Amino acid sequence: MGGKYRITGNKYPRMRPHRRRSRLVVLTVACATALGVAGWGTLQLIDVFTGGGGTASAAGTKADCATRATPSASATPAATAVPGPGRITVNVFNATPRSGLAKKTADELKKRGFHIGEVGNASKQYDKKVDGTGLLLGPASSLNTSLPVLATQLTGAERRTDAARKGDAVDLIIGTGFKTLAKQADADQALAALSAPKPTPSGAKKSC
Repeated sequence: MGGKYRITGNKYPRMRPHRRRSRLVVLTVACATALGVAGWGTLQLIDVFTGGGGTASAAGTKADCATRATPSASATPAATAVPGPGRITVNVFNATPRSGLAKKTADELKKRGFHIGEVGNASKQYDKKVDGTGLLLGPASSLNTSLPVLATQLTGAERRTDAARKGDAVDLIIGTGFKTLAKQADADQALAALSAPKPTPSGAKKSC
């Protein structure tokens, strides 16, 4: 350009950014930051008062423990029923050289409520071959039913089952160490303990 508007020298005027636009950008960023901080704080307050929505962090504790109900006595399947002496038939055999033991023992068991089957001397398989007080022998089904009940009458007797055996009757084979049956009071106490139900814990248990 010529005349009085002519530019001389090697310096040019600098162009400055518009101040209003700069202020608007700064204000927008500040508002967004403030809103973000406020929203984050609100979420933290909600987590504090609600327990974090029932979830747990890796370092924290669980806000809501799982409740596991333990089975009560009424909900637990009943154990195998123990029969009373009146429902058990006992065969009494004498495997000792002493005579009269089988009948004497059978008579006493009858007084205590047991049904008596055969009474006599033991077979060759057991005659004079049973050590201890005696041997209680029955079918497989008697292992946890009739045999434990009969065992309350003869302390220290051995118990065995025979899978091939038929019927429900059990044998009491008197051994060489036999002296007498258990005392009536002791036998009754042992029978009561055997027949008593065993309750299981009931209620709910929390695990975290």
